[in-house]
Amino acid sequence: MNLPRIAVDAMGGDVGVRVMVEGAALARRRHDRFKFLLVGDEPQIRAALENHPNLKAASEVLHAPDTISGEDKPSQALRRAKTTSMGMAVDAVKRGEAGAAVSAGNTGALMAISKLALRTLPGIDRPALAALLPTLGDNDLIMLDLGANTECDARNLVQFAIMGAAYSRIVTGLESPRVKLLNIGTEDNKGTDDLKLAATELKAAADKLAMSFEGFTEADKICRGDVDVAVTDGFSGNIALKAVEGTARFVADLLRRSFASSLRSKIGFLISRPATELLKHHLDPNNHNGAVFLGLNGVVVKSHGSANAVGVANAVAVAARLLEEDLTQRIHADLARVGADGLLRSARNGSKKREGNPE
Repeated sequence: MNLPRIAVDAMGGDVGVRVMVEGAALARRRHDRFKFLLVGDEPQIRAALENHPNLKAASEVLHAPDTISGEDKPSQALRRAKTTSMGMAVDAVKRGEAGAAVSAGNTGALMAISKLALRTLPGIDRPALAALLPTLGDNDLIMLDLGANTECDARNLVQFAIMGAAYSRIVTGLESPRVKLLNIGTEDNKGTDDLKLAATELKAAADKLAMSFEGFTEADKICRGDVDVAVTDGFSGNIALKAVEGTARFVADLLRRSFASSLRSKIGFLISRPATELLKHHLDPNNHNGAVFLGLNGVVVKSHGSANAVGVANAVAVAARLLEEDLTQRIHADLARVGADGLLRSARNGSKKREGNPE
């Protein structure tokens, strides 16, 4: 099988070329059928490649004279996209020179560049940012949208559910992932009109989709292990994600402080170290790195800016997995299965009626 190569924005992230190249080299060991296009400052990339002969043999370097900083606004990034490492990596996907792009750079800039260059799939209005979160269950949770769209109507939420379920089937191996809408309660009468309408539409299409739609979930339950795909708008999703990440850091810092408080606590730490190391591994964002812009005509993966080499490798591995399993085609098939135009049109019309012309 001749797999498309992966374009890596080597200049993205807080550390830059060294970590991005090292991460790509780690990912290459896991997915040795893939080749890479490393985009950025050519002298720096080639110097870093000298330490990774396996990656060097499978890579081409594309020089980019410019980079996008974390402070650049999306509009500024769009104007400079053609000369930046991020823009050129995404453009390689557009031109068919790569099947996926991976960047640890500015999220807003990456979203804007990717949407303009790749456009959305037929039947999808807006791309959504989806990521993996750890749970108490047997597999990770897919959550979307995490910030790409601050305001979403029922049609968008239905689309996100379909895309999130397709993504979940790939990364978790579940045939029928459990899908829930994030809400302020689990009762059918709770939430906004758009949430209620999206739930109605998903229930009606449940027998045609490879998912199990189970209504609503609350934010305090998303990591309990009883949901595989949590769907929400980007505003609520980003707040929920930051709250989960902040709580994880709080717990880790609290444990560290408690274990250092006395000699008895230090002894207790030594006794419980295997358990605390397991907790640390589970909560480490590098082990769940790699958010995906779902709904584009191509695969784009966002790595944490602060990710280490292991984190970057996981983000690249996500891109490789999605190419191997043909995520785009799976979303196409699911949309066709439910007759998405009619289903999603009714969701949008319902939203408009309530906004301006109530019956």
